[in-house]
Amino acid sequence: MKRKKFLSILGIAGLGTSMGGFASEKYSSLIIENTPFFKLSLAQWSLHIAIQSGKMSPYDFGKFAKKHGFGGLEYVNTLYKDVMKSKEKSKAIKSFIKKNNQIVNDLNLENVLIMIDDEGNLSTLNQRKRIKAIENHKIWVEAASEMGCHSIRVNLHGTSDAEKWKVTSSESLSKLSDYASDYNINIIVENHGGLSSNADLLMEVMENVNKDNCGTLPDFGNFCISRKWGYGDDGCEDEFDKYEGVRKLMPKAFAVSAKSHVFDENGNEKEIDYKKMLSIVKNAGYKGYIGVEYEKISLSEEDGIIATKNLLLKAASEI
Repeated sequence: MKRKKFLSILGIAGLGTSMGGFASEKYSSLIIENTPFFKLSLAQWSLHIAIQSGKMSPYDFGKFAKKHGFGGLEYVNTLYKDVMKSKEKSKAIKSFIKKNNQIVNDLNLENVLIMIDDEGNLSTLNQRKRIKAIENHKIWVEAASEMGCHSIRVNLHGTSDAEKWKVTSSESLSKLSDYASDYNINIIVENHGGLSSNADLLMEVMENVNKDNCGTLPDFGNFCISRKWGYGDDGCEDEFDKYEGVRKLMPKAFAVSAKSHVFDENGNEKEIDYKKMLSIVKNAGYKGYIGVEYEKISLSEEDGIIATKNLLLKAASEI
């Protein structure tokens, strides 16, 4: 099928593929008469190629999201080199908070959460490193609080020994959640590769921690246990069933991530049945933000973001 016809089906005909600033072409989003049961947020990782290449400033994230009809922002700490590479991190984070709060206020958007990577391993068997990781995450708890976010998303990468992983993960989450409770912030874990992509084990950890401000962030597509980040475009040796995984994680969900990679000629995600996924989310009584997280494979980042948003709205109108 020709690209022009394909994009027309997706409702994004005329989109440019370049991220140099914002494309000048008009964008077309799917118009749905009925309000969906969820709110729409944009995961900043959807723009990581543009940001990491220097074609887009991470501080243009809000402007981009507003232009495409998103109400909430999901930040990724590692996309802010001015913070992560700063020798005075506490000072850099204050600037990060001030800039993003001003943007959100100007655009009438909502800060939803911050996804935290590269701040240490919360599940490692090395106790010294684990304590250091907990301390590193605390500054982001404080930042999220000052920005009005409800959560920070953390990873549980570490040992492949399930029993030891549950112990170290539970210990770190308990300590971090206790600290975060004073800031009215939730600590949420994404199925993000390794044992964290095993929904049964992750929910055992949630039960062990048993704190009101500790929960999950179910991602539609990160259920590959045999890969570090939960996904590989060349297959997976050990994968937890994605639909069963989301169903099991939803009771403790504070946020939901609508992952997408490849679309067919009808605008459907080839690997994920969005109607089935949204039915699971809806049946769990969830009414919060669902974050669009497109990881570029078939379309440009900009095209893929809108295609994912359109698919969410279409699927929601059909369930």
